[in-house]
Amino acid sequence: MPRLPRVEGKNVVAALKRADFRVSHIRGSHYYLRRSSGNLVCVPVHSGITVDLKTLKSILEQAELTIDDLIELL
Repeated sequence: MPRLPRVEGKNVVAALKRADFRVSHIRGSHYYLRRSSGNLVCVPVHSGITVDLKTLKSILEQAELTIDDLIELL
């Protein structure tokens, strides 16, 4: 199993958009993305700061994606 990549929030949002997620709303620096199947994912987007690995793992679980899926979408 590959390791989780170190990525910024804006790159995670872009990857989730490629996985058929749409921005539901934005509250402060947090983007809420929803898929047609109902999955809701919150991604913190702070400029120049990478997403914590535990947070990224949680985002992937909520989005029902694997690490390999994320790497392909980046």
